[in-house]
Amino acid sequence: GVMRSLWSLGLAFLLALTSRAGGLEIPLEVEQLPTITVQTAGPVIALPFEGSFSMRCEAKGNPQPVYRWTKDGQAIDPLFDLGVKKERNNGSFVIHSGRLAQFQGMYQCYASNNLGTAVSEEIELIVPSTPKFPKEKIAPIVVKEGQPVILECNPPQGIPPRKIYWMTIGLQHIEQDERVSMGHDGNLYISNALEKDSRRDYCCFAAFSVIRTIVRKTAMSVVVKSCRLTVGGQSSSGSYAIPERRPSLLVPSGVQSEVRLLKGEELVLECIAEGFPTPVIEWTKRTEKLPKRANLKNYGKRLTINNIEEEDDGKYTCEARNSVGDTVHYFNVMVEEPPRWQPEPPKGQLAVVGSDVHIKCSASGKPRPVISWRKNGQPLDDGPSSNRQVLDDTIVLHRARPEDSAVYQCEASNRHGTILANANIMIINLPPRMLTKDYQRYSVVQGRDIIMDCKVFIEPPDDTTESVEGERFSVFKNGSLQINQAGKEDSGEYVCFATNSEGKSAITALLDVKDPTQIVEPPQDLHILSGTTAQLTCQAEYDISLRNEFQIVWSKDGEEIPPFTEQSRYFLDDGMLQIINVNQSDKGTYTCTARTNLDQDTASALVTVLDVPDAPEDVELSEQKSWSVRLAWVPGDDHNSSTTEFIVEYEESQWDPGTWRELQRVPGNQVTALLTLHGHLNYQFRVYAVNGIGKGPPSNPTDRYKTLPAAPDKNPENIQIQGHLPHQMDISWEPLLPVEHNGPGLEYKLSYRKLGVEDIWKEHLVKRHAFVIKNTPTFIPYEIKIQSRNSHGWGPEPKVVTGYSGEDLPTASPQDVAVEVLNTTLLRVSWTRVAQATLRGHLGGYNVHWLRKRSLLHSNRIPEERHFLTFPGNRSHAMVPGLRPFSEYRLTVNVFNKRGNGPNSDPVTFQTPEGVPEQVPILTVSNAQRDSITLVWAPPFEANGILTGYLLQYQLINETLAMGDMQEVNVSSADTTHWLLQGLGEMSKYMFYLSACTRVGCGPQRMEEGSTVTEATNSSMSPRPTSCFRTALFNISSYVSDTFVKISWTAGDEQQDSQLYVAYMNNREGNWRISEAVNTSKNFHLIDGLEPGTVYTVCLLAKSRLDNASIFEDVIQTRVKGLASLHLGVSTQGWFIGMMCAVALLTLTVLIACFVTRNKGGKYAVKEKEDLHPEVESQGMNDDTFGDYSEENPLKASQCSLDRGMGGDSDYGDEEECQFNEDGSFIGEYSDHKNRAKGN
Repeated sequence: GVMRSLWSLGLAFLLALTSRAGGLEIPLEVEQLPTITVQTAGPVIALPFEGSFSMRCEAKGNPQPVYRWTKDGQAIDPLFDLGVKKERNNGSFVIHSGRLAQFQGMYQCYASNNLGTAVSEEIELIVPSTPKFPKEKIAPIVVKEGQPVILECNPPQGIPPRKIYWMTIGLQHIEQDERVSMGHDGNLYISNALEKDSRRDYCCFAAFSVIRTIVRKTAMSVVVKSCRLTVGGQSSSGSYAIPERRPSLLVPSGVQSEVRLLKGEELVLECIAEGFPTPVIEWTKRTEKLPKRANLKNYGKRLTINNIEEEDDGKYTCEARNSVGDTVHYFNVMVEEPPRWQPEPPKGQLAVVGSDVHIKCSASGKPRPVISWRKNGQPLDDGPSSNRQVLDDTIVLHRARPEDSAVYQCEASNRHGTILANANIMIINLPPRMLTKDYQRYSVVQGRDIIMDCKVFIEPPDDTTESVEGERFSVFKNGSLQINQAGKEDSGEYVCFATNSEGKSAITALLDVKDPTQIVEPPQDLHILSGTTAQLTCQAEYDISLRNEFQIVWSKDGEEIPPFTEQSRYFLDDGMLQIINVNQSDKGTYTCTARTNLDQDTASALVTVLDVPDAPEDVELSEQKSWSVRLAWVPGDDHNSSTTEFIVEYEESQWDPGTWRELQRVPGNQVTALLTLHGHLNYQFRVYAVNGIGKGPPSNPTDRYKTLPAAPDKNPENIQIQGHLPHQMDISWEPLLPVEHNGPGLEYKLSYRKLGVEDIWKEHLVKRHAFVIKNTPTFIPYEIKIQSRNSHGWGPEPKVVTGYSGEDLPTASPQDVAVEVLNTTLLRVSWTRVAQATLRGHLGGYNVHWLRKRSLLHSNRIPEERHFLTFPGNRSHAMVPGLRPFSEYRLTVNVFNKRGNGPNSDPVTFQTPEGVPEQVPILTVSNAQRDSITLVWAPPFEANGILTGYLLQYQLINETLAMGDMQEVNVSSADTTHWLLQGLGEMSKYMFYLSACTRVGCGPQRMEEGSTVTEATNSSMSPRPTSCFRTALFNISSYVSDTFVKISWTAGDEQQDSQLYVAYMNNREGNWRISEAVNTSKNFHLIDGLEPGTVYTVCLLAKSRLDNASIFEDVIQTRVKGLASLHLGVSTQGWFIGMMCAVALLTLTVLIACFVTRNKGGKYAVKEKEDLHPEVESQGMNDDTFGDYSEENPLKASQCSLDRGMGGDSDYGDEEECQFNEDGSFIGEYSDHKNRAKGN
């Protein structure tokens, strides 16, 4: 980047630091005195059940400090003297449980380097011993009744807290009250003894919870002698009196006592008095009331004040009083404090050589602390030449020298404790020392703030500072430079300078301003079906230099989604989050975070999971009546798709137990439904909700609800009246469902009568749902009604329906049948309707039958093709499509009803006119020359009339298929199947169009593309070359099945190891397929996977140096599937073999004729060739076997002579002659196929 010093920006800053303000903070890179950073706060109580005890002492300094310890003021080595090992890099050590008693004492840690020594505060390690009561024999205490008793506990010392209990040996607590109570010292005091106080098992228990120990003192015995008079050695039963006695204090002794305690502790004052009657204690404070925080305990004998303050000191008085007198005791309470730093401990200082240094150590406390000083852990030694002066709590170093650098210890003590502080005093002069790494690189996102560090140590500091110019730039006191809203122009190098009287230093900082990270394609809110996969996308832009740090993180409701695992349903990939098999737990806010190590951008989307509604709850029945009930429910969660309706289902236990059926649908905003029920059923109900997602689960079923039996409330429906026979009437109906019976004993009453003739109904009672009425007149109208009933009554009055008795066949045929031929394939037929009386049933319509008798093109008869069309309704004309042109037909019409067809009308014979031919099946481009091309084609399968010739059109095209002017040639001979086009352009591409024509017109065109060649290239440029390639192949033939064709040949000796290729094309699709190379010595090739009954074009191709030339080309048609078995059966018959011999003889005759014709150089017509191949039908084959027969026919491909075929220098005339011969053979083979196709 460009060097950008702060001066060049006008922003120079000179760093000035001062150590006068605040504590001494010297970077560790600078040589400095030790400073203790971690030390154990005492005291440490070593409990035996704890595993170990740490004595911590850690310090910083440069050079690294070394450590030593003292115990009780004596130097020790933890390893040799205590058997423990110090930790590495510090002075700490750990004491493990064991012989702990040897470790008890006061410890102090010293951390030293060559500049000085720092000292820790004293750490007291207390190893408590197990508290025990001494074993002693205690004499019984004998007192008179009314006298005081003191039972001393004298509990052993131990780790607080300690609790004292007085109990019997049986662990029963000694009952305490105003007369008997335990003092704060643990003794049990009895103000005046009574006879009941006599017992031998007063036990004092001391419990130490920290060490989990309870100890008991030897049981003590108290004997209280009664004050009753004795007569004759026995107590008098008369009344007696305990002498009254004025109070005196058992605790405390004397009239006045002094109590000292520390601020914050609990004040405990106690007065326990003896006397009779039992004295009452009253507390007061001289000159003022008792503090509000004062509490009275132990039946008023103990005064406590928590967290005592200085204002709580003063004189407190307790007064014990009874009816005889009183006594008082005065407590002089003094609240004191241990030493505390005031306001804080002395701080380290960094001073310039020759300056005066004041080290002040102020502490407060009560009594006032005594201040003592040490240097590097040793007492001060002030000789005559010393520049040090100690003034009470301050040390003054006059004209400080480097050797005055040391750690000065200040100790403040009173009777409540000692505090110690270390003050590091360094007297040095140094040039500025840069502590921030030079050439530190900083990166910031454009528009954000950046702070570049410039940490420096300077002593002495420089008094001059310069501020930065510019609103976006500012310098902090620690030397850091802040740039607000950084821009791309801020990238570069920055220099920080620092100077003092000892020298100058500088560092360089490098700043790169990066493009911000921005989400450009945030995730979109999503409504997703439960059970499907949800997908959220998040695409972001970021600075390309941060590509290694860039990542996209997804979180759901603030919790980050971990990467994909086998158990996880979350899949994360390149900013996309997929949630597999979504359920309700997946709904929430999904946040995409695109982040680098500099910035991040977030975008959130709300995923709402849609699901079917939950089952309704609390389904209850109300308004229960005989045949109705009201159902109410509480809808379940609709899962973010409003409920559209509720469906009520029922189940009954009598007819179809366990099967639930729909009863009623209720709108989604309604939560009750009044249900109309059938009688004599035991119902239960359930409800489920439907929303836009689907149907939810059903609710729990209700309790059973049983309805009373009743008469049927409906009659049968869908009554069907039919006459299957002429003299009967079949009546059927849809029976009532079992649940609609409403009671037992269901049956039906069938009533009928002739319409308009009879008044009386004939009736039958039936239990089935069908009935046949016999001996009825043919096709007479009847009235019928059906009523249901059960053992509880009749159903409602039934509706009357009308029907007819049985039908019979029509007796008359349509008359006056006439036809009108509209075009070559469409016919209009008309007739006179038959009379209604002759129908003898419901009119169904009319059938038109037609039969193709023959083709007008061929005089021979063809197999009859029968067709018919049905025209429903009462009509007198119809249109008949799908006729064949140039044919003779016969047509009849008949009427029909439900019973069947009536007689046919008289037949009508008609002829269809001549039409245009079908498309020619194949058009090939052959023998391409420099200025000419030969076109070869086959006649159409169906001429639809008398073929008059062909229309050939062609035009010049280029690679983009742009068309030139259309040229036209009329081929007037119907027998012509090839044409030589001359006068074409050299190396030009043409599109050829050919259509066959009759007297009516020309049929659809077939297109083919071809190109002329240059004189130097002896090959065709057409996509499928068909020039005659001279090779010695003989006897080329084919065997055609339904799904395969076998091509066979005989190769000459010269061609035994040559290669050829077999190509074939489905003529409907127009796509060529070419085989792998086939060795000619194999003598055959099988093409399989063909479609039955389909026309294919087959070619043999030879590979030469210049081109793939067509050796042979033919059109074949596969047989119809399923008829091959007929061939196998027929071919074994003698007559069939004889017929095949005749066919072979005819074929040989054709070959001779072809050979003679070729040698003459002439052409023969298609008609002549057809005459040589009479139709199979004329040879006596019946309709059933026609088309099933298949034979291995020789293919009449061009067979060039060996002497000419092997020559390599033949001219174009030879090729043209050879092509001509191939054309003749090709057409002859096609004619044979054509005849077979007609048979099919």
